[in-house]
Amino acid sequence: MLGDVRDTLKEVIQAVAPIALIVLIILIFLTGSLLTDLVNYSLGVLMLTAGITLFLIGVNNGLLPMGEAIGSDLPKHGSIYLVIFVAFLFGFLATVAEPDVRVLTNMVEMVSNGGIPRDPMIISIAVGVGIFVALAMLRIVVGVPITWLFTGGYLIVILLAIMTPADYLQIAYDAGGVTTGPLTVPFILALGIGLSSVLAGRSALTDGFGLIGLASIGPIIGIMLFGIFV
Repeated sequence: MLGDVRDTLKEVIQAVAPIALIVLIILIFLTGSLLTDLVNYSLGVLMLTAGITLFLIGVNNGLLPMGEAIGSDLPKHGSIYLVIFVAFLFGFLATVAEPDVRVLTNMVEMVSNGGIPRDPMIISIAVGVGIFVALAMLRIVVGVPITWLFTGGYLIVILLAIMTPADYLQIAYDAGGVTTGPLTVPFILALGIGLSSVLAGRSALTDGFGLIGLASIGPIIGIMLFGIFV
């Protein structure tokens, strides 16, 4: 366990240190920040490093094993409807809890002065992710080529883009990106790998991946529909 903590901390420091150092140099030599600002910034970097480290430890030791266990257990119940429901539910809940989604929706609500409310956006994004995660799991069970889902999904995106108001169009594409965050990605991947690993004739490598690409289509469609009908 201690070895995992050290390895995770080392990875986080390697990722955070370069950008933290660049920002620190800019604060000192270009903006002329006060000493108190530099101290606050340094404390923020330390808290960020500790937070990401603890989060990744939790993901590796809790979220990933849980996702794989649920995915591998679902086929044992012999119900395709249960697979679809569980996939939708976890895709929805993981997106609601995703920090990146909340950052995006908060910023949109602030810039629009409340004209585009946060909560309906979160629900639209989460429903979109849930539906496409369910479709992705159904694809693994049925054996449908992933290219079919990508083709169909992006054809819908192209058609909706013609009708979507301009203010919502940019938000929709950003919404597709923020769902690939640190909470949603590991759980969806673990769920798909667990499901494909117990099905005969399925490969965890070829069938368990591509799920995040599919899941990112859902929020785009969700926000586009939100902009069209709201």
